[in-house]
Amino acid sequence: MSGPYVTLQRQAWAELSDATDIDLDEATLTRLRGIGDPTSAQDIVEVYRPLCQLLHLYMLNTGRLHAQNSDFLRLDVRRTPFVIGVAGSVAVGKSTVSRVLQELLRRAPGHPKVDLMTTDGFLYPNAELERRGLLGRKGFPESYNRRALLGFVMAVKSGEAHVSAPVYSHLVYDIVETQQILVERPDILIVEGLNVLQPARVEPDGSPSLAVSDFFDFSVFVDADEQHVKRWFIHRFMELRRTAFTDERSYFKPYTLLSHDDALAMGAHVWDTINGPNLRQNVAPTRERATAILAKGPDHIIDSIRIRKL
Repeated sequence: MSGPYVTLQRQAWAELSDATDIDLDEATLTRLRGIGDPTSAQDIVEVYRPLCQLLHLYMLNTGRLHAQNSDFLRLDVRRTPFVIGVAGSVAVGKSTVSRVLQELLRRAPGHPKVDLMTTDGFLYPNAELERRGLLGRKGFPESYNRRALLGFVMAVKSGEAHVSAPVYSHLVYDIVETQQILVERPDILIVEGLNVLQPARVEPDGSPSLAVSDFFDFSVFVDADEQHVKRWFIHRFMELRRTAFTDERSYFKPYTLLSHDDALAMGAHVWDTINGPNLRQNVAPTRERATAILAKGPDHIIDSIRIRKL
């Protein structure tokens, strides 16, 4: 049995690309890249160009199905946004993947409106996490207001004109109660987060519920061996300690007072007690639910792509 995916090594995947003139200049790439992420112009051509072409096929055919369905049902309704989910571990590079896709899709013919939403805004506020004894499990599925996140994605997918979402600040490590993000009928919405591919839960009364991924038209999982992701995480932690953590408003300012060795040990401890267990228990098990899996090697470079068969 060959399984539900077709796996292509990077060169074979790159050869699927046509001559579409799609690229990003170095200044734009620098803005989009996360800390330690080496995404290059070559990656745009060899990985993201064919991925955008595949997404275009999905969007084109989803649009045709919408038109045919509306004709059949004699409906006069506008097409709802095409929703893309992007999942993966902390520090694996899913934010860079999401931002690059947003930038490239915006440049497609017709210049569609492409919004990007991270699920961080749907974390419970720190006070609520403390009340529930979950502050040390931030990022685990139970630390999110799942009902609010599901309601947000449902509203966007239903075509509502104005849908708001909470704002999360990585600087203060908490929800900013006075701010909201407004999503107004994008053509494409990218939803990025650790747990966006979690399956539906069974409600306390035994009835089935909905999953956020039920409203995705396409999904991407950014994958790598845990040993590599841990190394990338610790590198990012040390770089943030040197930069963003020095801000007096930063929740993590105390980490700047640690010695270099103690900071390294702290980064490893955070991985070993929070991010690693969350990856193994909750994030990695959702990988096979994705439409596309981008697999990275030890150098943080995507070296193979798995696409779910239709």
